[in-house]
Amino acid sequence: MKPTSKLGRPRLLIVGCGDVGQRCVALLHDRFRVFAMTRDATRLSAWRQAHATGVRADLDARRSLRRIAALAPYILHLAPPPNTGNDDTRTRALLAALGAARAGRGPHTAAAGTRTAMTGGLRRRAVNSARQAAIVPEHGAGPGAYRALRPAPILVYASTTGVYGDCAGALIDETRVVRPANPRAQRRVAAEKRLRQAGKAGVINLRIIRIPGIYAGDRLPLARLQAGTPALREEDDVYTSHIHADDLAAILACALWRGRNQRVVHAVDATRLKMGAYFDLVADAYDLPRPPRVSRAQAELTLPPTLLSFMRESRQLDDTRLARELRVRLRYPDVAEFLRQRKPIS
Repeated sequence: MKPTSKLGRPRLLIVGCGDVGQRCVALLHDRFRVFAMTRDATRLSAWRQAHATGVRADLDARRSLRRIAALAPYILHLAPPPNTGNDDTRTRALLAALGAARAGRGPHTAAAGTRTAMTGGLRRRAVNSARQAAIVPEHGAGPGAYRALRPAPILVYASTTGVYGDCAGALIDETRVVRPANPRAQRRVAAEKRLRQAGKAGVINLRIIRIPGIYAGDRLPLARLQAGTPALREEDDVYTSHIHADDLAAILACALWRGRNQRVVHAVDATRLKMGAYFDLVADAYDLPRPPRVSRAQAELTLPPTLLSFMRESRQLDDTRLARELRVRLRYPDVAEFLRQRKPIS
Protein backbone atom coordinates (compact mmCIF):
# COMPACT_ATOMS: atom_id res chain seq x y z
CA MET A 1 0.00 0.00 0.00
CA LYS A 2 1.29 3.43 -0.89
CA PRO A 3 1.68 5.95 1.94
CA THR A 4 -1.24 8.38 2.07
CA SER A 5 0.80 11.18 3.62
CA LYS A 6 3.51 12.85 1.58
CA LEU A 7 5.65 13.18 4.70
CA GLY A 8 5.32 9.44 5.35
CA ARG A 9 6.97 8.47 2.09
CA PRO A 10 10.68 7.71 1.76
CA ARG A 11 12.73 10.53 0.32
CA LEU A 12 14.26 10.43 -3.14
CA LEU A 13 16.76 12.97 -4.45
CA ILE A 14 17.13 13.33 -8.21
CA VAL A 15 20.42 14.90 -9.27
CA GLY A 16 20.27 15.99 -12.90
CA CYS A 17 16.63 16.65 -13.70
CA GLY A 18 16.61 16.79 -17.48
CA ASP A 19 14.16 14.95 -19.68
CA VAL A 20 14.71 11.53 -18.10
CA GLY A 21 14.73 13.03 -14.61
CA GLN A 22 11.35 14.61 -15.25
CA ARG A 23 10.00 11.25 -16.39
CA CYS A 24 11.32 9.72 -13.17
CA VAL A 25 9.49 12.37 -11.13
CA ALA A 26 6.24 11.61 -12.94
CA LEU A 27 6.73 7.91 -12.32
CA LEU A 28 7.80 8.06 -8.66
CA HIS A 29 6.14 11.06 -7.00
CA ASP A 30 3.28 8.96 -5.58
CA ARG A 31 5.72 6.47 -4.00
CA PHE A 32 8.46 8.82 -2.79
CA ARG A 33 8.74 12.33 -1.48
CA VAL A 34 10.79 13.55 -4.43
CA PHE A 35 13.40 16.30 -4.24
CA ALA A 36 14.68 17.68 -7.54
CA MET A 37 18.07 19.35 -7.42
CA THR A 38 18.31 22.48 -9.53
CA ARG A 39 20.74 25.37 -9.88
CA ASP A 40 18.00 27.62 -11.30
CA ALA A 41 15.74 29.33 -8.74
CA THR A 42 13.12 29.98 -11.42
CA ARG A 43 12.59 26.20 -11.72
CA LEU A 44 11.40 25.75 -8.12
CA SER A 45 7.75 26.52 -8.86
CA ALA A 46 7.81 24.23 -11.90
CA TRP A 47 8.99 21.34 -9.73
CA ARG A 48 6.19 22.02 -7.23
CA GLN A 49 3.70 21.71 -10.08
CA ALA A 50 5.37 18.43 -11.06
CA HIS A 51 4.84 17.06 -7.51
CA ALA A 52 8.49 17.45 -6.45
CA THR A 53 10.30 19.76 -4.07
CA GLY A 54 12.98 21.79 -5.81
CA VAL A 55 16.27 22.13 -3.94
CA ARG A 56 18.80 24.73 -5.04
CA ALA A 57 22.26 23.23 -5.39
CA ASP A 58 24.94 23.11 -8.05
CA LEU A 59 27.42 20.29 -8.69
CA ASP A 60 29.89 22.91 -9.87
CA ALA A 61 29.64 24.81 -6.56
CA ARG A 62 30.60 22.44 -3.75
CA ARG A 63 29.44 24.61 -0.86
CA SER A 64 25.89 24.49 -2.19
CA LEU A 65 25.84 20.69 -1.88
CA ARG A 66 25.77 20.75 1.93
CA ARG A 67 22.00 21.11 1.89
CA ILE A 68 21.49 17.90 -0.09
CA ALA A 69 24.24 15.76 1.45
CA ALA A 70 22.01 14.07 4.03
CA LEU A 71 18.68 14.78 2.43
CA ALA A 72 17.48 11.38 1.17
CA PRO A 73 18.17 7.66 1.52
CA TYR A 74 17.58 7.18 -2.22
CA ILE A 75 19.45 9.08 -4.95
CA LEU A 76 19.18 9.02 -8.72
CA HIS A 77 22.40 10.49 -10.10
CA LEU A 78 21.53 11.46 -13.68
CA ALA A 79 23.82 14.48 -14.07
CA PRO A 80 26.34 14.30 -16.92
CA PRO A 81 30.04 15.03 -16.39
CA PRO A 82 31.50 18.37 -17.51
CA ASN A 83 32.13 18.83 -21.22
CA THR A 84 35.92 18.95 -20.87
CA GLY A 85 38.70 16.99 -19.20
CA ASN A 86 39.13 13.30 -18.41
CA ASP A 87 37.53 13.38 -14.96
CA ASP A 88 34.00 13.92 -13.64
CA THR A 89 34.43 16.72 -11.14
CA ARG A 90 30.66 16.83 -10.54
CA THR A 91 30.48 13.25 -9.30
CA ARG A 92 33.58 13.91 -7.22
CA ALA A 93 31.88 16.91 -5.60
CA LEU A 94 28.69 14.96 -4.91
CA LEU A 95 30.61 12.10 -3.30
CA ALA A 96 32.61 14.52 -1.17
CA ALA A 97 29.35 15.97 0.18
CA LEU A 98 27.86 12.53 0.82
CA GLY A 99 31.07 11.36 2.46
CA ALA A 100 31.11 14.36 4.79
CA ALA A 101 27.52 13.61 5.78
CA ARG A 102 28.35 9.97 6.50
CA ALA A 103 31.34 11.03 8.60
CA GLY A 104 29.06 13.27 10.66
CA ARG A 105 30.99 16.44 9.96
CA GLY A 106 28.98 19.52 10.77
CA PRO A 107 26.44 20.12 13.56
CA HIS A 108 24.88 17.37 15.66
CA THR A 109 27.86 15.03 15.39
CA ALA A 110 27.30 13.85 18.95
CA ALA A 111 24.89 11.24 17.60
CA ALA A 112 27.84 9.41 16.05
CA GLY A 113 29.15 8.41 19.42
CA THR A 114 25.86 6.78 20.40
CA ARG A 115 25.61 4.45 17.44
CA THR A 116 27.15 1.38 19.02
CA ALA A 117 25.38 1.93 22.35
CA MET A 118 21.89 2.05 20.89
CA THR A 119 19.98 -1.15 20.32
CA GLY A 120 16.40 -2.25 19.68
CA GLY A 121 13.59 0.14 20.48
CA LEU A 122 15.90 2.81 21.89
CA ARG A 123 17.74 3.15 18.61
CA ARG A 124 14.51 3.14 16.62
CA ARG A 125 13.06 5.90 18.78
CA ALA A 126 16.23 7.97 18.36
CA VAL A 127 16.15 7.57 14.60
CA ASN A 128 12.45 8.43 14.41
CA SER A 129 12.93 11.46 16.61
CA ALA A 130 15.80 12.72 14.48
CA ARG A 131 13.84 12.17 11.29
CA GLN A 132 10.90 14.14 12.66
CA ALA A 133 13.30 17.01 13.34
CA ALA A 134 14.53 16.94 9.73
CA ILE A 135 11.29 17.34 7.80
CA VAL A 136 12.67 20.28 5.80
CA PRO A 137 16.43 19.67 5.86
CA GLU A 138 17.38 22.32 3.33
CA HIS A 139 16.32 24.99 5.83
CA GLY A 140 18.34 23.78 8.77
CA ALA A 141 20.77 21.30 10.22
CA GLY A 142 18.20 18.67 11.14
CA PRO A 143 19.57 15.74 9.11
CA GLY A 144 22.81 15.75 11.08
CA ALA A 145 20.95 14.37 14.08
CA TYR A 146 20.56 10.98 12.42
CA ARG A 147 23.37 10.88 9.84
CA ALA A 148 25.36 8.31 11.76
CA LEU A 149 22.27 6.19 12.52
CA ARG A 150 20.94 5.58 9.06
CA PRO A 151 22.36 3.22 6.41
CA ALA A 152 24.30 4.55 3.46
CA PRO A 153 21.99 5.90 0.74
CA ILE A 154 21.15 3.81 -2.28
CA LEU A 155 22.55 5.64 -5.31
CA VAL A 156 21.67 4.71 -8.88
CA TYR A 157 24.10 6.15 -11.41
CA ALA A 158 23.10 6.67 -15.03
CA SER A 159 26.23 5.85 -17.02
CA THR A 160 26.69 5.07 -20.72
CA THR A 161 27.49 2.02 -22.82
CA GLY A 162 30.07 4.21 -24.53
CA VAL A 163 32.48 3.11 -21.79
CA TYR A 164 33.06 -0.13 -23.77
CA GLY A 165 34.42 1.59 -26.87
CA ASP A 166 34.37 -0.35 -30.13
CA CYS A 167 33.52 -4.05 -29.77
CA ALA A 168 33.46 -4.86 -33.51
CA GLY A 169 29.75 -5.64 -33.37
CA ALA A 170 30.09 -8.34 -30.70
CA LEU A 171 27.29 -9.15 -28.26
CA ILE A 172 28.65 -8.15 -24.84
CA ASP A 173 27.45 -8.37 -21.25
CA GLU A 174 28.24 -6.24 -18.22
CA THR A 175 31.49 -8.10 -17.46
CA ARG A 176 33.15 -6.68 -20.58
CA VAL A 177 36.29 -4.69 -19.80
CA VAL A 178 35.76 -0.98 -20.39
CA ARG A 179 37.86 0.66 -23.10
CA PRO A 180 36.66 4.25 -23.51
CA ALA A 181 37.69 5.64 -26.87
CA ASN A 182 36.87 9.34 -26.42
CA PRO A 183 37.02 11.93 -23.62
CA ARG A 184 33.27 11.80 -23.10
CA ALA A 185 33.41 8.08 -22.29
CA GLN A 186 36.62 8.51 -20.27
CA ARG A 187 34.81 10.94 -17.97
CA ARG A 188 32.08 8.36 -17.44
CA VAL A 189 34.63 5.66 -16.57
CA ALA A 190 36.25 8.06 -14.10
CA ALA A 191 32.85 8.65 -12.49
CA GLU A 192 32.14 4.93 -12.25
CA LYS A 193 35.51 4.30 -10.58
CA ARG A 194 34.93 7.02 -8.00
CA LEU A 195 31.44 5.73 -7.27
CA ARG A 196 32.68 2.16 -6.86
CA GLN A 197 35.35 3.33 -4.42
CA ALA A 198 32.72 5.23 -2.45
CA GLY A 199 30.57 2.11 -2.42
CA LYS A 200 33.40 0.00 -1.06
CA ALA A 201 34.03 2.64 1.61
CA GLY A 202 30.41 2.47 2.76
CA VAL A 203 29.52 6.00 1.63
CA ILE A 204 26.82 4.74 -0.77
CA ASN A 205 25.11 1.55 -1.89
CA LEU A 206 25.76 1.71 -5.62
CA ARG A 207 23.92 0.51 -8.71
CA ILE A 208 25.22 1.45 -12.17
CA ILE A 209 22.90 1.55 -15.17
CA ARG A 210 24.72 1.75 -18.51
CA ILE A 211 22.56 3.40 -21.13
CA PRO A 212 22.74 3.31 -24.95
CA GLY A 213 20.92 5.69 -27.33
CA ILE A 214 17.78 7.15 -25.75
CA TYR A 215 14.81 7.78 -28.00
CA ALA A 216 11.22 9.01 -27.64
CA GLY A 217 8.63 10.70 -29.83
CA ASP A 218 10.54 13.98 -29.51
CA ARG A 219 13.97 12.33 -29.57
CA LEU A 220 14.11 10.80 -33.03
CA PRO A 221 16.60 11.66 -35.82
CA LEU A 222 13.94 13.44 -37.89
CA ALA A 223 15.97 16.61 -38.44
CA ARG A 224 18.89 14.52 -39.63
CA LEU A 225 16.69 12.65 -42.06
CA GLN A 226 15.14 15.86 -43.34
CA ALA A 227 18.62 17.29 -43.90
CA GLY A 228 19.65 14.23 -45.89
CA THR A 229 22.66 13.45 -43.67
CA PRO A 230 24.21 10.24 -44.99
CA ALA A 231 24.58 6.95 -43.15
CA LEU A 232 27.27 4.31 -43.60
CA ARG A 233 26.86 1.63 -46.22
CA GLU A 234 26.02 -1.84 -44.91
CA GLU A 235 29.55 -3.26 -45.02
CA ASP A 236 30.94 -0.30 -43.03
CA ASP A 237 28.01 0.20 -40.69
CA VAL A 238 27.95 -0.27 -36.90
CA TYR A 239 25.48 -1.86 -34.52
CA THR A 240 23.69 0.57 -32.25
CA SER A 241 21.46 -0.07 -29.23
CA HIS A 242 18.41 1.76 -27.93
CA ILE A 243 16.03 2.36 -25.03
CA HIS A 244 12.87 4.44 -24.87
CA ALA A 245 13.02 7.32 -22.36
CA ASP A 246 9.93 6.07 -20.49
CA ASP A 247 11.37 2.58 -20.22
CA LEU A 248 14.65 4.05 -19.00
CA ALA A 249 12.82 5.89 -16.23
CA ALA A 250 11.17 2.60 -15.22
CA ILE A 251 14.55 0.82 -15.21
CA LEU A 252 16.12 3.50 -13.01
CA ALA A 253 13.17 3.25 -10.63
CA CYS A 254 13.41 -0.54 -10.39
CA ALA A 255 17.14 -0.29 -9.70
CA LEU A 256 16.32 1.62 -6.50
CA TRP A 257 14.68 -1.42 -4.88
CA ARG A 258 15.72 -4.40 -7.00
CA GLY A 259 19.27 -3.47 -7.93
CA ARG A 260 22.22 -5.27 -6.38
CA ASN A 261 25.01 -3.42 -4.64
CA GLN A 262 27.97 -2.52 -6.93
CA ARG A 263 26.13 -4.13 -9.85
CA VAL A 264 26.13 -2.94 -13.47
CA VAL A 265 23.02 -3.46 -15.61
CA HIS A 266 22.42 -2.60 -19.27
CA ALA A 267 19.31 -0.49 -19.90
CA VAL A 268 18.62 -1.78 -23.39
CA ASP A 269 15.73 -3.07 -25.45
CA ALA A 270 15.75 -6.00 -27.86
CA THR A 271 16.55 -3.95 -30.97
CA ARG A 272 19.32 -5.53 -33.07
CA LEU A 273 19.89 -3.04 -35.86
CA LYS A 274 22.79 -1.33 -37.50
CA MET A 275 22.67 2.44 -37.46
CA GLY A 276 21.64 2.86 -41.08
CA ALA A 277 18.82 0.33 -40.71
CA TYR A 278 17.57 2.27 -37.68
CA PHE A 279 17.49 5.47 -39.73
CA ASP A 280 15.65 3.64 -42.51
CA LEU A 281 13.07 2.37 -40.04
CA VAL A 282 12.39 5.87 -38.70
CA ALA A 283 12.31 7.36 -42.20
CA ASP A 284 9.74 4.83 -43.39
CA ALA A 285 7.55 5.39 -40.33
CA TYR A 286 7.49 9.16 -40.86
CA ASP A 287 7.32 9.12 -44.68
CA LEU A 288 10.74 10.70 -45.06
CA PRO A 289 13.46 9.82 -47.58
CA ARG A 290 15.90 7.18 -46.41
CA PRO A 291 19.40 8.59 -45.86
CA PRO A 292 21.96 8.15 -48.63
CA ARG A 293 24.69 5.62 -47.90
CA VAL A 294 28.40 6.42 -48.08
CA SER A 295 31.62 4.54 -47.43
CA ARG A 296 33.50 5.06 -44.19
CA ALA A 297 36.23 6.94 -46.07
CA GLN A 298 33.63 9.34 -47.48
CA ALA A 299 32.03 9.79 -44.07
CA GLU A 300 35.37 10.69 -42.51
CA LEU A 301 35.72 13.53 -45.02
CA THR A 302 32.20 14.94 -44.83
CA LEU A 303 30.60 14.33 -41.42
CA PRO A 304 31.24 16.27 -38.18
CA PRO A 305 33.52 14.69 -35.54
CA THR A 306 30.74 14.23 -32.97
CA LEU A 307 28.67 12.17 -35.39
CA LEU A 308 31.69 10.24 -36.56
CA SER A 309 32.53 9.20 -33.00
CA PHE A 310 29.29 7.20 -32.84
CA MET A 311 30.03 5.64 -36.21
CA ARG A 312 33.36 4.27 -34.98
CA GLU A 313 31.88 2.06 -32.27
CA SER A 314 29.87 -1.10 -32.91
CA ARG A 315 28.42 -3.35 -30.21
CA GLN A 316 25.32 -5.28 -29.22
CA LEU A 317 24.23 -5.41 -25.60
CA ASP A 318 23.07 -8.39 -23.59
CA ASP A 319 19.92 -7.70 -21.54
CA THR A 320 19.91 -10.79 -19.29
CA ARG A 321 20.50 -8.90 -16.04
CA LEU A 322 17.80 -6.38 -16.91
CA ALA A 323 15.25 -9.16 -17.37
CA ARG A 324 16.32 -11.49 -14.56
CA GLU A 325 17.43 -9.09 -11.85
CA LEU A 326 15.47 -5.88 -12.31
CA ARG A 327 12.52 -7.74 -13.86
CA VAL A 328 11.48 -4.76 -15.94
CA ARG A 329 8.78 -5.32 -18.54
CA LEU A 330 9.50 -2.77 -21.25
CA ARG A 331 6.65 -0.73 -22.61
CA TYR A 332 8.47 -0.69 -25.95
CA PRO A 333 10.44 -3.95 -26.38
CA ASP A 334 12.08 -2.59 -29.53
CA VAL A 335 12.13 0.52 -31.71
CA ALA A 336 9.85 -1.08 -34.31
CA GLU A 337 7.09 -1.53 -31.73
CA PHE A 338 7.27 2.13 -30.80
CA LEU A 339 7.19 3.25 -34.42
CA ARG A 340 4.20 1.05 -35.19
CA GLN A 341 2.22 3.14 -32.73
CA ARG A 342 3.40 6.32 -34.48
CA LYS A 343 3.10 8.63 -31.47
CA PRO A 344 4.55 12.03 -32.37
CA ILE A 345 5.28 12.86 -28.70
CA SER A 346 6.05 10.18 -26.11
